[in-house]
Amino acid sequence: MRILVVEDEKPLADAVARGLRRDGMAVDVAYDGESGQEKAAITRYDVVVLDRDLPGMSGDDLCRDLVGSGELTRVIMLTASGTVADRVAGLSLGADDYLAKPFAFPELIARVRALGRRATPAQPPLLTAEDLELDPARRTVTRSGAEIELTRKELGVLEVLLSAGGAVVSSEELLERVWDENADPFTTTVRVTMMTLRKKLGEPGVIETVVGSGYRVPSAARAEHARD
Repeated sequence: MRILVVEDEKPLADAVARGLRRDGMAVDVAYDGESGQEKAAITRYDVVVLDRDLPGMSGDDLCRDLVGSGELTRVIMLTASGTVADRVAGLSLGADDYLAKPFAFPELIARVRALGRRATPAQPPLLTAEDLELDPARRTVTRSGAEIELTRKELGVLEVLLSAGGAVVSSEELLERVWDENADPFTTTVRVTMMTLRKKLGEPGVIETVVGSGYRVPSAARAEHARD
C-alpha cells in the first residue's frame, strides 16, 4: 500500500512513517497541509494519515479536498481531542476513520490496513499462482506448502504481481506501489529485488519478464476461499 502521512509534528510524523514502513507499506511524509495537497495531486495514495490540527491549510480543508477529488483514497484523521463531538465533526468532513492522540501504534496499523482494503478493489483472502500462495493478512508466502521467507519489498512486489491477475505490471508501477517518493527511478532497485525474489521462489519460475513492458505472473488467479 502507498500511504501519505500529513503531520506537522516532525518527530511524530517520522515515527509513524517508520512504523508503517516496518509493516511493509510505502510511505511518503508531508509536514504541512499545502505539501500534503501537492503530493496527493501527483500520487494516488491508498490511505492518508492526516493530522486535523495543521497550521496553514488545516486538516479539515485538506480532507475536503481529498474527498472531493473523486479518488478512492481513504482518510484517517488524527487529533489531540477524542471527544464525541470532534469525532462526529471529523467524520462529517468525509474522513473514513478517526483516531485520538495518543494512540497505540498497532491500532493505527490495523486501521490503516483496513482502510487500504477499502481503497482498492476487493481482494480475496489468498492470492495464488499454481502451487504458490500469498496471504495478504498474515503477510506469508508458501509454495507447495513450504513457507518462504521474503523481505518486505519482495513480498510487496509479489503481492502487486499476483493482484494483477496475470496482467503485465511495469517497473515504474512497482516502484510507485512498493517503494516511496525517495526511491530513485533510475536505479536498478526493481530489477535487483526481482532477481532475489525469483531465486527465493525457486523453480519452475513463476514470474515472467515481458521485454519493454514489465513483469507478470501468467498463472496468477484470485482464490475464492480463505484457508481454513
